[in-house]
Amino acid sequence: MNNTDFWASVRSIIAEGFTSEGLLKLDRYGEDFISGRLVYQRFSPPEQHGCATGGATNVIASLLAGAEVSTDRGGQTTFSDFQSERQCAAQQETVIEQWAKRVGLWTDCVENTLPQSLGEQIAEGGEAVVYDHGTTLIKSIGLDYFIQPIFALDRISLHNTYFPETKLTVLGFGRDKRGKFKIIAEQPFIDGQPVDDEEIATFMQQMGFELKNARNWTYATPQIYLSDMHDENVLRSLKSDTIFVVDCDIRINTPELRQGGTRILSTEVKFI
Repeated sequence: MNNTDFWASVRSIIAEGFTSEGLLKLDRYGEDFISGRLVYQRFSPPEQHGCATGGATNVIASLLAGAEVSTDRGGQTTFSDFQSERQCAAQQETVIEQWAKRVGLWTDCVENTLPQSLGEQIAEGGEAVVYDHGTTLIKSIGLDYFIQPIFALDRISLHNTYFPETKLTVLGFGRDKRGKFKIIAEQPFIDGQPVDDEEIATFMQQMGFELKNARNWTYATPQIYLSDMHDENVLRSLKSDTIFVVDCDIRINTPELRQGGTRILSTEVKFI
C-alpha cells in the first residue's frame, strides 16, 4: 500500500461512518504504526515511538486527524489564514468525535463526568483541568494553545519522546459544557518540589536545547520548540532527586514558529 492508497482508505473509513469493517482496518493500521511497519513521516522514529507509548487511542486519533490535513502538495501541510485553520480544526474534531463515540471513548460534559468517575479536580491551568486519580493524574486538555487536534496530539507524542518518565496516555475525548473539544489523558503523579529557572536552563542545555526567550521559558533545537518550562511544570522528585517535566508546550519546530526550526509537517506514510 502506498501513501495515496493509505489516506484514501482512511478517508473511506471516515466517509462510511466507521463501520465494523472500517474499525477493524483502523485497528490494524494502529497496530502497524505501533509495530513500526507503518512509518508516519510526520515523526522521527523516536517520536513515532513516543506517539505509540501514548496508546492505540493516541495513534488512531493522530492518523484520523492526519487524514483531514493530508494533501496532494508533496505531503506538506500549510494554512493560508486563520479561517482555513479553524475549518480544518473543526473537521478533525468532528472525525475524532464520530470515531470515539463508535468505540466508547467519548465523554459528554467532561467537567461533570470526570469528577464522578475518576477523582476530584485539583488544579486548572491555561490548557488543562487536572483531576486526582490516586497514583496518577487525569488531565482534560483543551485546544486553546493549539487550535487543531493534530497539534495537541503531536504535543502528547513529543512529550512522551523527550520526557518518558511522565508520559501521557490518551484515554479518550469529550467536550466541556461550552462545547469545547477535550483530550482526556492520564499521567503519573510526581511528588516533588519546584525547580528554579537556572536549574531548568542547565537541565535543558544538557538535553541539547538552546534558551530562546527567558520571559516565556522558551527553548528550542532545529527540530523541537519547547516553552512554558517554568517552576510549576518542572519538579524535582522528593524520593530520588530526579528532575521531571510534568507539563510544557512542545511542538515540531517549523520555520513558521520563528525559532530556528527546520522541520516540515509531512503527511507521508510508507509501509516497510
